[in-house]
Amino acid sequence: MPIRGIAIGRPQETYQPDALRGALAEFISTLIFVFAGEGSGMAYNKLTEDASTTPAGLVAAALAHAFGLFVAVAISANISGGHVNPAVTFGAFLGGHITLVSGILYWIAQLLGSTVACLLLRVSTGFLTTSAFSLSKGVSVWNALVLEIVMTFGLVYTVYATALDRRSKGNIGIIAPIAIGFIVGANILAGGAFDGASMNPAVSFGPALVSWDWKNHWVYWVGPLIGGGIAGLVYEFFFRTNHHHEQLISSDV
Repeated sequence: MPIRGIAIGRPQETYQPDALRGALAEFISTLIFVFAGEGSGMAYNKLTEDASTTPAGLVAAALAHAFGLFVAVAISANISGGHVNPAVTFGAFLGGHITLVSGILYWIAQLLGSTVACLLLRVSTGFLTTSAFSLSKGVSVWNALVLEIVMTFGLVYTVYATALDRRSKGNIGIIAPIAIGFIVGANILAGGAFDGASMNPAVSFGPALVSWDWKNHWVYWVGPLIGGGIAGLVYEFFFRTNHHHEQLISSDV
């Protein structure tokens, strides 16, 4: 069962070559993803004079994030597992796929990647604002919390079904990055007009830190972590067979 598979890990993991390579892969992948996603929003705002909340702006955001995440997962899948998201890492931890120590290392790398991406965007665009995630008019924090839980559940469940499940070999394993990108794009179309559809604490953290706008920021941590955790537990309890602990970072990478 997943609870039995949970492992804390050892402090030595933080400086093992495999763990460091995995963290570096997460840093680079998250940087690429956030640079593309956040950058697309900044570009659209510049071209349309801050009309990113239009239907066209929502479609543009969905496509940019879907394409960016597809690439980010694909380029890091064989090194770190292609998490690119603290909620995915948390869900994988609860399912016994990664130790807590390695998970924390991933979190640090993901948050740094997002922050560096936003800093690079600020510098390369003449110091345009990196907009933090925010709630639309009429949307309460509780509405947004439920949205983030449901959307992140769908994302992490997709990760489990296409990437983490050992039976996801062959064609299913190959299309994992595409499926993961697609579910994020679809969720942005569904929830983007309400709370921005983050599903990823790292994606929310970088813009908030660089713009120093923390209003309702907790929603973009609590919602995704709850949704990701539930998805991991549900998949492990009900759909996995012959479960035993397996770290995403293996010694032969």
